[in-house]
Amino acid sequence: MSRRVEQDWDSPILARWADNVRDAIDSSVGALWIVAHSFGCLAAISAAIDRPDRIAGLMLVAPADPERFTLTGIRDKSDWNPTESIRALIPVHKLPFPSLVVASDDDPWMKLTTIQLWSECWGSRLLILNSAGHINIASGYGPWPLGLSLLKEFQSVYQDLPLGDVYIEDFSGVTRGRGGQIARTRHQTRRSLGL
Repeated sequence: MSRRVEQDWDSPILARWADNVRDAIDSSVGALWIVAHSFGCLAAISAAIDRPDRIAGLMLVAPADPERFTLTGIRDKSDWNPTESIRALIPVHKLPFPSLVVASDDDPWMKLTTIQLWSECWGSRLLILNSAGHINIASGYGPWPLGLSLLKEFQSVYQDLPLGDVYIEDFSGVTRGRGGQIARTRHQTRRSLGL
């Protein structure tokens, strides 16, 4: 069974999107395989990091560059202040569950060198597609049989592993509640809005 998490597509606010993903995780039964696209990848990572014991794996398709977003949405190109991006809110360590990044060598939302760096930080397997754009409808994609095949292959490799810390022995950095990933993101978003 699969479930789509509805988001406000016109308002990519990390705290809200990650909350929605985490709510879907919390209301589901069993270990979850999450497939995310673009900005949804950043929200999925932020939510999943707070619930590592519930995640069987993440398939991240064409992740968006966190530098292109502020706490309140898409960054204005005329105001390119590096301290304004959400980059600092995205984990830069190996994720405590298997992850696969599927990206394109000509994605307009993430340079190839940047996705290679993020994949390495997350301990993700990386698959680069040639000339696939942002791997979306605008790039000529509708139903994506290759994506389903990649997910099934990814699941078959990791299906018998126990949940929890797959890549690292000590993941004491995971906290819940006020110290969790989404709580920190929410706090910074409110502070940037003056709330």
